[in-house]
Amino acid sequence: MDGLYVKFEEGILDGAVDLLSDTVKAILIDTSFYTVNLATHQFLSDIPAPARVAISDALTGKTTTGGVFNAAQGLFPFATGATAHSVVLYQDTGVEGTSHLIAYLDSYTGLPVAPNGSNIYINWPTDAAKIFKIGA
Repeated sequence: MDGLYVKFEEGILDGAVDLLSDTVKAILIDTSFYTVNLATHQFLSDIPAPARVAISDALTGKTTTGGVFNAAQGLFPFATGATAHSVVLYQDTGVEGTSHLIAYLDSYTGLPVAPNGSNIYINWPTDAAKIFKIGA
């Protein structure tokens, strides 16, 4: 069930989130500890700590051309923990209660993934929608 968090969409409109200038990271999620709610979840604090398997480095090479968000390959350095079935993108402000959730992604090639202490790379899709597309 890939999708954008509604509060992120509001954040784009009111200027609270700027995908190009903000620090954007990804989290590998253990779905046995987190049930996504795209309508009401807003901040990183809405995802329980046990569900957060690994956090990526800040995404680089971000683009927003034609309503499509893309970035360079995501890196989760030396990841360990439970098997992850989804990825959540979020705006990292350094404070869980103000770090906006952006997108929930669970249909990517390579998921689920079982961290073993090695680097994990997320290769974003190469289709027209890339990581995600806003609008129809």
